[in-house]
Amino acid sequence: MRVVVAGANGLTGRIVLRLLKEAGHQPVAMIRDFAQHEALEALGAECRVGDLEKPVGYAVRDCRAAIFAAGSGSKTGPEKTIDVDQNGAMHMIDTCSRMNVRRFVMLSSIAVDVPERGPESLHHYFRAKAIADRHLQASGLDYTIVRPGFLTNEPGSGAIATGEDLGPIAKESHSVSRENVARVLVDCLALDNTVEKTFEMIDGDTPVADALAAL
Repeated sequence: MRVVVAGANGLTGRIVLRLLKEAGHQPVAMIRDFAQHEALEALGAECRVGDLEKPVGYAVRDCRAAIFAAGSGSKTGPEKTIDVDQNGAMHMIDTCSRMNVRRFVMLSSIAVDVPERGPESLHHYFRAKAIADRHLQASGLDYTIVRPGFLTNEPGSGAIATGEDLGPIAKESHSVSRENVARVLVDCLALDNTVEKTFEMIDGDTPVADALAAL
């Protein structure tokens, strides 16, 4: 299926594009700057210009699914977090609903529902993600919300742990590779049992396929 990816030029987004192509999907990379197109086309993606702070109908047209892997980044302040992680996500959800892009997989964050489980410096981020997640849950779309722990650039092990609440978080015990996260985002597209599911994930001992099948 044709799948639009928000945040396609990010570290996780690029892995998502590659895995979508390997899985036989048609990845569509939503990018703010068309100068980024060559690198993403090399991963097998069609590139469309779209900015989460502006209309994104062009980027999502003719797609059957969306993966939201965008983020304001760790170097931005609370205002940009609200602009992108909260309002930008809600804007894309509404656009997908209006244009009948029924399947929506959200890259969220661990500790979103209970910010006190995480560092105080991230509480504004958790709150923004929580608002976006609740908007998706109420949208009527066929959603899956994936809430990973601290992202690393380590090679994906292909094994994870999942749960509704994985406890107080610390980088030492609640990390997960971007490749494992990207694998889960892509694999959820084909799994009906992940629809209307929200779960946390970290690196663990259970193969991804088995962990998702058990949701």
